[in-house]
Amino acid sequence: MTQQVISRFAPSPTGFLHIGGARTGLFSWLYAKSFGGKCLLRLEDTDEKRSKQEFANSILKSFQWLEVVFDGEPFYQSKNKASHLEKVDFLLTSNRAYYCDCSSERLEHLRKEQQKLKLKPKYDGKCRELNLKSGGGSVIRFKNPESGSVIFEDIIRGKIEVANEELDDLILVRSDGSPTYNLSVVVDDMDMGITHVIRGDDHINNTPRQINIFEALKADVPNFGHLPMILGEDSKRMSKRQGAKSVLEYKDLGVLPEAFLNCLVRLGWSLGDQELFNLDELQEKFREGKMNTAPASFSMDKLLWFNKKYISSLDNRSLISKLSDYSNHFKEDPKSIVVINLIKDRCSLMSDFKKESAYFFEDLDKIDSKLSSKVFNKQALQILKRLMEELEKVNEWTTEKIHSSIENVMSINKVDMGSVGKPFRLSITGQMNSPSIDKTAVVLGKKKVIERMNQVIKEFS
Repeated sequence: MTQQVISRFAPSPTGFLHIGGARTGLFSWLYAKSFGGKCLLRLEDTDEKRSKQEFANSILKSFQWLEVVFDGEPFYQSKNKASHLEKVDFLLTSNRAYYCDCSSERLEHLRKEQQKLKLKPKYDGKCRELNLKSGGGSVIRFKNPESGSVIFEDIIRGKIEVANEELDDLILVRSDGSPTYNLSVVVDDMDMGITHVIRGDDHINNTPRQINIFEALKADVPNFGHLPMILGEDSKRMSKRQGAKSVLEYKDLGVLPEAFLNCLVRLGWSLGDQELFNLDELQEKFREGKMNTAPASFSMDKLLWFNKKYISSLDNRSLISKLSDYSNHFKEDPKSIVVINLIKDRCSLMSDFKKESAYFFEDLDKIDSKLSSKVFNKQALQILKRLMEELEKVNEWTTEKIHSSIENVMSINKVDMGSVGKPFRLSITGQMNSPSIDKTAVVLGKKKVIERMNQVIKEFS
């Protein structure tokens, strides 16, 4: 590939960035970077009612979080309207566009008649050769070729051919003077020097139309690649309207950017059997991998698997630094390190650390009544009292001594580990799931353990 690859990601700032858009942006960026090229960001903000700066900011923040840095300043489509209309003037003077004054009533009637005849609805070209001038309510249409085919080699799907007779004379400029999507996209790509377009397959029907416009404008046609859809866990297409989380919501949940990026890139791209990639490696190897033609399925379980992998790879100092966004429990002190080592394997999200560590750092809230009524029966409280008496005698507060005390109570009362461990665990942690109870008790300290056990005995006896 001799020319420099210049790709672009062109979201509309009409909502927060979701997984589908993030995947498209990432693939566009990685494709260009793997060829030593550039990837530009274009914000297609011509929908004045729905486009908001807060959504544009969210898109920028999402990629900053992922450490994906686009080249140059963001390009705002709304600021390029003069160029859009200038190119329309060229098309008009070169007889590749024309004014059309067909009423909406006529067009609706035409559409219904075509549907009755089971024909594909499209404009019938009534004004194509009338040489109309601009008038109130008129639009400007593209004079699409009437014969031949549009043929292009899709980067992902291979050769695609569409007959021109399947296409119609699409509107380039609306009656209010505003450019339409297909015109604006082509002109923006020309002005930005875009050589490669990686986008979702929902745009694949636009591609032949846009190629014809590029050619009518005497411009180089970019290379196109269309990514298959992403399916949710319900096997339906993920979309904003289906309630898919925004990228920054995953951040707030406690997903690490490395894990999210790794999960994204595996939604439709592979390199052998390798699962884990860092960003530098992806920039180097993306061109060697394969972009799949089949829809990819997003799985929260898979994302959590990636996240747990990256959490487990962090040293304690790095982990504590990252945890500062999710909890104020952890400092660079011995207790924090011990607690982290106890609970790390139990955490799939960064936000899990606060929940899993709360009873180490905070006073217990009132124990859930459903748990207390199930666990703290008369026998359990008697066992708990006996264990507390055993633990009060312990001089060296170690896991071995605590475990020995538990075994003594089991032997004296002729009960199993569950009969002792359940009330003990619930009384000192307030929950039924925690790390090894003897190790947990060591970290809590003898004084706090005895206080919590005594409080439970008094409250529930």
